[in-house]
Amino acid sequence: MADPNIERLENANKELRRQSQELAALAGSLAHEIKTPLSVIRLNVELIAEDLADMDHPDARRLAQKVSVVERQCTRLESLLNDFLRLTRLNRLELVAGSLNALLEQVLDFFEADAQHRNVEIVRYLDGDLPIIKMDKQTLQAALQNMVKNSMEAMSDGGQLVVRTRMMRSGVAVDLIDTGQGIGSSTLIKMFEPFYTTKDSGSGLGLPMAKKVIEAHGGVINVQSEEGRGTQFTIEFPIPKRL
Repeated sequence: MADPNIERLENANKELRRQSQELAALAGSLAHEIKTPLSVIRLNVELIAEDLADMDHPDARRLAQKVSVVERQCTRLESLLNDFLRLTRLNRLELVAGSLNALLEQVLDFFEADAQHRNVEIVRYLDGDLPIIKMDKQTLQAALQNMVKNSMEAMSDGGQLVVRTRMMRSGVAVDLIDTGQGIGSSTLIKMFEPFYTTKDSGSGLGLPMAKKVIEAHGGVINVQSEEGRGTQFTIEFPIPKRL
């Protein structure tokens, strides 16, 4: 005979999962609804900024500074909403066979112009024999872009970012090694907590989103850092037994 206490606990867990899924769906719908008017606001703010830039008047310059603040905050909100929407889609990933090296090449190509502007050298050591993994390309690309962006921003005075892929006994690994300012111990403890950020314009969802995406791919992420000497992120992915 089944234990009624265990049965009640299982039913309660099912109800909690159902409520959690409903809440996630509702939050995702709300975020989508917010995105549209926010895009309209940002577009009109940009048009106002363009008009003010053509006016040679002290009042116009003061207004332009205030409009610039609104524009930055709109961009920040859009970034936060995009990261949040990616989090809500993690239970609907479509994992297919793909090349991690090819995906990294696309991500790093995207940042090449910014790297030159920041005086950052990107060094690629991608193992040509790296096996295929299963991935949701769009979601994993967004996560890797977030991580590379963080590494770039840590090198305000220029530096070097080494991106390396390698084989491991249990799978494949990606190392992101920067020569930036490093991360303090108090920040290391909290850096993957949602909405925690040390940046004025940060959403606090970039790294938590990246971690959740990597875990949804069966992977893990580790970080080693020392203030003043740089940071190394290591991401490990399993190799699928069957593609």
